[in-house]
Amino acid sequence: MTKTPKPAPAPKLHTLPTLDPRALRVSPRTALVLTIASIAGLAMFLWPLFAVAQPEAIAHSNDAPLIFLIALPVLLAIILAEITTGGMDTKALAMLGVLSAINAALRPLGAGTAGIETVFFLLVLAGRVFGPGFGFVLGSTSLFASALLTAGVGPWLPFQMIASSWIGLGAGLLPRRVKGRWEIAMLVGYGIFAAYAFGFVMNMWFWPFTATIDTQLGYIPGAPLGDNLHRFFIFTLITSSFGWDTGRAITNTIAILLTGHAVLAVLRRASRRAAFDAPVTFTPPK
Repeated sequence: MTKTPKPAPAPKLHTLPTLDPRALRVSPRTALVLTIASIAGLAMFLWPLFAVAQPEAIAHSNDAPLIFLIALPVLLAIILAEITTGGMDTKALAMLGVLSAINAALRPLGAGTAGIETVFFLLVLAGRVFGPGFGFVLGSTSLFASALLTAGVGPWLPFQMIASSWIGLGAGLLPRRVKGRWEIAMLVGYGIFAAYAFGFVMNMWFWPFTATIDTQLGYIPGAPLGDNLHRFFIFTLITSSFGWDTGRAITNTIAILLTGHAVLAVLRRASRRAAFDAPVTFTPPK
């Protein structure tokens, strides 16, 4: 009686580790820099609520260059922190440059007319795919590049850069387990929130320095914090929420609904092919 030979064992498949799709991971050092940058940005916007600000013909016309000189080293610090810790490489820098150029080219299509802003939906989608650190840097570089392209350099630029950076940062911090239609719904909701939040903080950059608005809506130097916040909320609701901010929210909603699936797929495919997180291994010759 012959024995049935045992089948040969199946060859073991060596699977590659799952790669993190985020091009710029947030290391502890980067998280510290992002926290400091966000706190400094909040101070840029909110200091008139805690100190006495005098109305000017052009808000922040004197301190805008100083703020800009402070903002650029922060961005460089984030990038250098990631390069030195291995979280960012030349491929991620190239991706950052490409997306910044695309966003700069998209912005003139809307130019802010009636709140139509075509620069934020790609920022939300890129922050979602590549992570909060990448989204923070992309927000600033996109607005800076578009300002140079559209001759939009002014005292408002540093504030637009930090506000846009917060939008990209928030998109990267959204829950990553949400997929499919729920992901698009989540991004649409975030795009609407970001539209109103951007208008809210950008109103603060000039509101305390405007002396021509009604006293019921205007900033009162030295008034209690609650009184000035109450006036500012009403001012924002009347002047921008029903117009510019709503137009921006509608633009984000339409753009994400129409292009969200395709753009996310393209960015994720580019991230996989670039293999930002792939470990480098050397196989000895046999």
